Amino acid sequence: MSTQDGSRPMQFIANRDEDYAQWYVDVVLKSKLADYAPVGGCMVIRPYGYALWENMVAALDGMFKETGHENMYFPLMIPESFLKKEAEHVEGFAPECAVVTHGGGKKLEEPLVIRPTSETVIWSMYKKWIHSYRDLPILGNQWANVVRWEMRTRLFLRTTEFLWQEGHTAHATEREADEEALRMLEVYRRFAEDYMALPVVCGEKTERERFAGAVRTYCIEAMMGDRRALQAGTSHFLGQNFAKAFDVTFQNESGEHEYVWGSSWGVSTRLVGALVMGHGDEKGLALPPRLAPIQVVVVPIYRKDEEKARVLEVAHQIHARLAKNVRVHVDDRDQLKPGFKFNEWELCGVPLRLELGPRDLENGQVTFARRDTGDKGTVPLDALESEVPTLLDMVQTGLFDRALEFRENNTCTTDSWTEFREQLEAGGFVYAHWNGSGETEARIQEETKATIRCIPFGRQPEAGKCILTGEPSEGRVLFARAY
Repeated sequence: MSTQDGSRPMQFIANRDEDYAQWYVDVVLKSKLADYAPVGGCMVIRPYGYALWENMVAALDGMFKETGHENMYFPLMIPESFLKKEAEHVEGFAPECAVVTHGGGKKLEEPLVIRPTSETVIWSMYKKWIHSYRDLPILGNQWANVVRWEMRTRLFLRTTEFLWQEGHTAHATEREADEEALRMLEVYRRFAEDYMALPVVCGEKTERERFAGAVRTYCIEAMMGDRRALQAGTSHFLGQNFAKAFDVTFQNESGEHEYVWGSSWGVSTRLVGALVMGHGDEKGLALPPRLAPIQVVVVPIYRKDEEKARVLEVAHQIHARLAKNVRVHVDDRDQLKPGFKFNEWELCGVPLRLELGPRDLENGQVTFARRDTGDKGTVPLDALESEVPTLLDMVQTGLFDRALEFRENNTCTTDSWTEFREQLEAGGFVYAHWNGSGETEARIQEETKATIRCIPFGRQPEAGKCILTGEPSEGRVLFARAY
């Protein structure tokens, strides 16, 4: 089988509109982001997927350090007794814990939990390090892997083992700790919108949805291509819960002892899944230039041997010129036709393709194709250094604008229970009144499969009636079905 130009056909991926779940799996596998591991529920991140994650890590790590944070590393295994010290925390994570009971051929005196998150072991160390107000704040972050024994897994979005960063900070006052949690949520918002090109809604989780052991949980929520929500990052004000559990106190400036205040915050490799679902289309991935492992691919085109040498020579010259500021790759595989290469690089989401053939050489130009819009045009060869970065910026902005328009077109406000259910069934974000009751929240989820994604920041006070009970409500919250 071949396409009209004689090239090999693009690898088959499921129809996005007919089977979104299979489309997602096909794109992840066939763009070589990841593959299934021999251990159930785990994945192998392939070089292309890991390069994407590395670009995310580099951007976020720089943002963390700009805000004064330092990287640390803590053990993979945590004494079981540590997890039990914070009752709400252990209750929240107990079903997901993997426990080591034997080591060195012998049964351990105390079982060790493979970290689902590191609050407990970190606060046990903070007890050793913190004595005075002069020891505060501690602004720490860890890049690590964690294990949560998931029953239903999906590549990147929910796996038994995944990669992430977890920030853990300690402060002298409640105000400082809460400000830290909000500051880091803003870092996540900036990263999601400026790097991932995904618009997000910022807000606070309800008590029912907040992190186990937190006083308040803040989040960013993004809309995926199937109109479901995805929690793209969370930041937690921990109050003094972990300080009290591990007896972490400090002597303040007045000479009095008090408990330390804390925050924690994290994002994970599920952000790779967010990119796939947030921007992908019927052709496959569509990656934002600021994170794409390959920002520009140069495809040489020639029919005769006498054309080949000159086209390849100029293609590699283009690479040398652009490589100083752009992640560029020349696809000079001789055994594949240009049409196949076009399809493959579109599947892999490369933001910009440059085509170079004999006619382009005659005209002193290259032909470009944008992955986000499919628009084509030409750029003079002597203007590549200035024009290519401009085109990449246009793709970055174009992806964000397209995602924002999609979200706005699939968001509604309603006071009708019938319309509320219909909108959630169709997919999308729905702003509706809620009476503040966890029982009502649970009933809504049971009847609609939707959850309150957040209580949005900056919402205007608005007296109304709860969408389910008709009881008084102080304002609208964001509902959606979610991953």
